[in-house]
Amino acid sequence: MPKLKTHRGAAKRFKITGSGKIKRFRANKSHLLTGKPSKRTRRLRKATLVDKTEVKKIKTMLPYG
Repeated sequence: MPKLKTHRGAAKRFKITGSGKIKRFRANKSHLLTGKPSKRTRRLRKATLVDKTEVKKIKTMLPYG
């Protein structure tokens, strides 16, 4: 069996936690921030976990993660 290639775009966006869950950062924090409330931009700073419906897809992109 040949080695599997890691999806580099996914590798930059997702990290696997010690317990095996997948961590991601939130979208909509790159530009046009003046129109967004401070409460929202503070919330966008924090990482969150990937939804369970997407976990299988992401784990296939990160075979050695």
